[in-house]
Amino acid sequence: MDALLAAALAGAGCIVGRQYHPAGWRPFDGWAYLLSILVSGPLAVRRRWPTAVLAVTCVAYVGYLALGYQPSLNFWGPIVALYTVASIRPARTAIVSAVATAAVIFYSGLAARVLSLEVCIAQAVLAPGIAMMFGANTRLLAARNDQLASLTARLREGQRELARRAVVEERVRIARELHDVVAHHMSVVSVQAGLARYVLASDPAVAGTALDTIATASHEGLEEMRRLLLVLRVEPDAGHHPAPGLARIEDLVERVRAAGVPVDLVVHGHRRALLPGADSCAYRVVQEALTNVLKHARPTRVTVTLRYEENDLSVHIGDDGGGPPPAARADETAGHGLIGMRERAQLYGGTVTAGPRASGGFDVVLTLPTPESGA
Repeated sequence: MDALLAAALAGAGCIVGRQYHPAGWRPFDGWAYLLSILVSGPLAVRRRWPTAVLAVTCVAYVGYLALGYQPSLNFWGPIVALYTVASIRPARTAIVSAVATAAVIFYSGLAARVLSLEVCIAQAVLAPGIAMMFGANTRLLAARNDQLASLTARLREGQRELARRAVVEERVRIARELHDVVAHHMSVVSVQAGLARYVLASDPAVAGTALDTIATASHEGLEEMRRLLLVLRVEPDAGHHPAPGLARIEDLVERVRAAGVPVDLVVHGHRRALLPGADSCAYRVVQEALTNVLKHARPTRVTVTLRYEENDLSVHIGDDGGGPPPAARADETAGHGLIGMRERAQLYGGTVTAGPRASGGFDVVLTLPTPESGA
């Protein structure tokens, strides 16, 4: 486009100068062609060397005027060059260029010999001033575009960082899920394996029941681990199963009972569906609490109470006094399991409290809000 502009201005000046011969001006000869090309031709590279182009254009135009050729033919070359300087270079450079261009324009007015001094001055002020105004606006627009480009790049980087954090958080969530699954099922397997070994010779029937429980628990654990790991590697035809929720709480309780721990399940209120995340959170908290009973408590009895209120769900898991002394059981609150419970609950706006009873035993209480949209 710059080359087309330069060719158009130079060609128009040469054609008009050749065909238009006003009296009192030197005929348009070879020098006029050369100087007309020198005035407008450099505009083809005006964006690469703006100040140099302006200098060449102004010098060529002054030479054109000094030789007595018609002034109006090449008037626009210096104006376009000044606009380019104002749109690209700093304000100080643009002001110096404007002063030089104004002097050239003033000289062209005087060379015309038909304009008054006032008109020459007005022309020398207005023409460069308008070019400066448009050039400054263009420079400001370019600076804003650069700022927008920088801001867009920063926003994209921020989006990438948010995506990276989301991936890390999802991996942490999956790690917690795996911790819950492995800890619970391996605790069941460990207890039942010890029981089977103890009664293998004296009571083969009980040993067989224990082995059946081991087989069931290990199979369920592998299935849950497989479901979680599918999140990390999704295949087009891979089947997906929903995360376990309170609808499977009876299976969880029955599995712990089979491990030799009596568990009572009590439900108060109208049982209703929850949002998937909150439902899975409640299930995992019960699972983790029962796993801790299997790992840490001596022979005991556990009660799991689900209380459905109008706007929240309360889950209480408590044992009746077996296990290590309260001080030792209190150390469990520093473990990863209870920390994971609390973080799960906080994610869905709930709370988890856990600690030893004064009379012995241990309590875990989960409270989750259950808005109407969860039904």
